[in-house]
Amino acid sequence: MNCDNKIKISALIVARNEELNIKDCLNSLNTIDEIIILLDRSTDNTINLAKKFNCIIYEGSWPSEGHRRNEGITKCSNDWILELDADERANEALIKEAKNKILKLNDKTKGYFLIPFDNYIGTKRVRYGWGASWGVSSKPCLFNKSSKVWGNEAIHPSLKLNNKQGFLNNRIDHYVDKNISDMIQRLDRYTSAKAKDLRASPNKLPPLWITVRRSLTRFYKCYITRKGYKEKGWGFLNATFAALFVLISYLKAKLENDSEFPNN
Repeated sequence: MNCDNKIKISALIVARNEELNIKDCLNSLNTIDEIIILLDRSTDNTINLAKKFNCIIYEGSWPSEGHRRNEGITKCSNDWILELDADERANEALIKEAKNKILKLNDKTKGYFLIPFDNYIGTKRVRYGWGASWGVSSKPCLFNKSSKVWGNEAIHPSLKLNNKQGFLNNRIDHYVDKNISDMIQRLDRYTSAKAKDLRASPNKLPPLWITVRRSLTRFYKCYITRKGYKEKGWGFLNATFAALFVLISYLKAKLENDSEFPNN
């Protein structure tokens, strides 16, 4: 069934200083119906590279990841949206499958689909062992405007979702880190942002021993439950970083203050 004239999908990319990634991301969307790019305080060449493609660009400054993503959703002219980060790649088969599955819905005005991910560290595909705030094996990237709202946390904002419709079979490629040094830098950024959220929370920080236990649980979940052991050393690294995310975020929240937090 040819659904190209019946279902229209907007692609949404929220980015900041992504000149190294934006071209490949946009090239992967060459069969999408509309591309919306929200540039948040971008100072590199991202905008000039993006202007070479058929897309609509909005520039501005938003206080959190959730704010800018929600703003981007309102800018899309189609009811169904495929949301990508600049380091993620779609493909023609995925977009075609998305349209076919939406077309088969009884109610096409609501719902979302989970899309499986293939995560890459450099050129190495690492499929197993992601999760626990360190990475994802799937995300609700395809959704109707009525079915997804982002929260306002600085890192990994919460999601309000409704009417899950299922999974896509085609995968998004996610070039998450270049190498181990890049993973370490990402851990530093993530824990600083999470610590800021923890300090702003009205809830009191738990005792250290509880956080240590949670950290060990995160390691077990990634390495054993989510089969990180299949990836050998890479799976062990991911599980370690997932565990450290919990512990270092806690310690930064406990021992530092907002004046030591880098701008998001």
